[in-house]
Amino acid sequence: MPLLDPSTWLTRPGVEHPVVEAATGERLATVTLAGPSDVAAATEAAQAAQREWAAAPHFVRAGVLRRAGDLFTAHAPELRDWLVREAGSIPGKADFELHVAAQECYEAAALASRPTGQLLPSEQPRLSYTRRVPAGVVGVIAPFNAPLILSIRSVAPALALGNAVVLKPDPRTAVCGGHALAAIFAEAGLPDGLLHVLPGGAETGAALVADPRVPVLSFTGSTGAGRAVGELAGRHLKRVHLELGGNSALIVLEDADLDAVISTAAWGSFFHQGQICMTTGRHLVHRSLYDEYVERLAAKADSLAVGDPHRAQVHLGPLIDDGQLTKVHALVTASTSAGAKLAAGGTHEERYYRPTVLADVTDDTPAYAEEVFGPVAPVRPFDTAEEAVALASASTYGLSLGIVTPDVTRGLDLASRIPTGIVHINDQTVNDEAIAPFGGLAASGNGTRFGGEANLDAFTELRWTTVRGDVAGYPF
Repeated sequence: MPLLDPSTWLTRPGVEHPVVEAATGERLATVTLAGPSDVAAATEAAQAAQREWAAAPHFVRAGVLRRAGDLFTAHAPELRDWLVREAGSIPGKADFELHVAAQECYEAAALASRPTGQLLPSEQPRLSYTRRVPAGVVGVIAPFNAPLILSIRSVAPALALGNAVVLKPDPRTAVCGGHALAAIFAEAGLPDGLLHVLPGGAETGAALVADPRVPVLSFTGSTGAGRAVGELAGRHLKRVHLELGGNSALIVLEDADLDAVISTAAWGSFFHQGQICMTTGRHLVHRSLYDEYVERLAAKADSLAVGDPHRAQVHLGPLIDDGQLTKVHALVTASTSAGAKLAAGGTHEERYYRPTVLADVTDDTPAYAEEVFGPVAPVRPFDTAEEAVALASASTYGLSLGIVTPDVTRGLDLASRIPTGIVHINDQTVNDEAIAPFGGLAASGNGTRFGGEANLDAFTELRWTTVRGDVAGYPF
């Protein structure tokens, strides 16, 4: 029996919105978009349901999360199809999202039984301790590019820790970033009222940020949108976790093995059409390897198949929509007009953009200086390790970093001098594990907000409590 029932996506009054296949534009289903009034109704219901959920024994909450993890595996074929068609994922990327979604649920289940506080020493004759308590109603705003992962990584730990959640997925991926989660958790036995899925636009997101019943927000998206969310949240004195864009560097030192590194480099820039916040956006290559690196990366790009991932076996699928296609191609065209050499790609058929390699880039090359969010690999030479550090650090972003060298100690030393939230030695910049902390610095966000211990800080409040046997006395 299918997990997803499209008839349930039209249960509220509102604007009907087509769910389309990224590759073809074919209508797959229809959803109702939520507006500000829907946000108010959802947060009110969530607040009412949350109290009983927070009081439930930890093993009850953990059991729901474990069952949800199992269901992502049990329903993998159906969910994979939605990730491929709605989000434009190749099947391998869809399988990775499903794997991570299950693991996020299992890791979240373990959070439910974590120690909730500490016993503190006190100057007074009293018991003094801290206790973590649920934040209440958590607002989650998730993007289109890895819709399942980037929703579940906030939804699962927030629920496990006793919160209710109002989730606003991107309307372009309303099913695999929103309604799929609602169906999974309903089947897993999550009580009614604890998870609300509200696909909608910017006005819906703003209403969620401003709602007085939502003390904590988790936002994943572009830096521009994140600034607006952070500003509005600050005005309302909200705690907001921002995971934003990136322009991550891959540093290839002179002792790197090009036979091994080209595949790694191509994956970093071209995986999911470059529509990943951690995508390798700047290839910094020692001058002694530069020419061969450009030639071999271009040959790899030319060898990759681009097409409809639902109907053919391809390496890259479509960009999510025509707006993203226009943006990517404009950055590539502006870069070649500014003097960059087009070593591969730079063309497209419909939304299928060829993996692109740009050589001879400078600080002023648009596709080097900005986040492209497309399959574009700008390559730039450096002469010394100090220059590589300076180039890698000269960015408004600070999300991920890759360094390739057989001298691991040297790689770690370089990494310590470049400010990023994530670093990988002898790997590219796109990595994710449910148990690992995740977050960026500067224009990439406000620090680690997901994974492991970070989830405890993100979705609970720390309360100080003291207990005395007798009423305290004071001088007056």
